[in-house]
Formats: sequence, structure tokens, C-alpha cells
Amino acid sequence: MPTRRRFLTASAALAAAPLLPVSGLAQTTAATPEESAQIDPRFLPQVVRIKQQFLPGQLLILPRSHFLYFVVEPRKAIRYGVGVGRAGLEFTGTATIDVKKEWPTWRPTDEMIAREPDTYAKFNGTDYVMPGGPGNPLGARALYLFQNGKDTFFRIHGTNAPDSIGRSVSNGCIRMLNAHVIDLYDRVPLGTVVTVL
Repeated sequence: MPTRRRFLTASAALAAAPLLPVSGLAQTTAATPEESAQIDPRFLPQVVRIKQQFLPGQLLILPRSHFLYFVVEPRKAIRYGVGVGRAGLEFTGTATIDVKKEWPTWRPTDEMIAREPDTYAKFNGTDYVMPGGPGNPLGARALYLFQNGKDTFFRIHGTNAPDSIGRSVSNGCIRMLNAHVIDLYDRVPLGTVVTVL
């Protein structure tokens, strides 16, 4: 279970890290001009230094600072800006990516429908599933988080709401710009460990 001390230690280790030159990252993570205009530049992907305790191949997410880190080698990670869950809806803990999907389908959970019946009216009392595509809230890619072989129903996914990056507004999932989640999707294999503090 993450503790306040562990969160503060990780935050200090990551937030204060000096930036390193970005080689080749900009070409694979270029956001559209419309997306770029809607987010703070600090949420664009950057290569940063991190503490050695984080192992290459792992993902670390710090919801309070709205950053996701993909550790690429000892002491080095790619940092992406993310949108995260509203208070009380966020995921914390450790999980693995057990499923990856391109242009995933989507249906809100029963809890989401109960919380916001007007927003999700077309799903209430039906078995409708929204097909993948640009209008789908999961965006271009989705990484499904599992614990002990069970779906947590939390995802790292793209978004059709770029203004949500850097904010705590989702129903619990971790949102990324579509270009950024495509880049991450291509980098992480199934079984990748994800820690959310």
C-alpha cells in the first residue's frame, strides 16, 4: 500500500530531476496542433532522470503531479503528462498490463452509469458498446490494468478530450493524448508492471 512518505519521496525524486536531451522522441509523440494548444507544454513527453530504485520497463504514475513515467534504463525515464481520476475514483497500487487494444471499444461501468445517468443514458438498460474510433473516449489505444489476473476496470488510454491532460477529471482511468498513448503502447509489452502512488 502506498504511503504518504513513499509518495513524497518518489515525487521529489522525479519532479526535481533535470531534463535530458530528447532523441527521436518528438517524432513519435507529436501531438496535433489542436491538442498542443490545449495542454501546458510541461505535459509533453520528456526524458528525465529518476532514482535508481525504479527498474527499466516499469511504469510509475504520480496522479497528484499528473505524470506517467516509463523507465527506459537505469536512472532514465520518459515522462508523459496525463489526466487522472477525480477524488474518490482514482486507482492506487500495483497492477500489470495484461491486455492491449488498438482503437478499443468502450462501455461505461455500471457504477459510472449509476453516478451519471444523464451522461450515460444511451447505455442504461442496454448492452450497447461504443465501437472504437476518434469519437470513443478511450481514444487510439488502451492498456488494461489487472491485479492477480483480474481486470481492475482501470485503463491507461488515449482521449478525445485533450484539455483533460494535467487535470483530475476522469472516472479513474489514466488519460493520455492519442499520440502519446500510441508511443507508450508501442514501447510496453504485456506483463509490464504499473505502480500508481
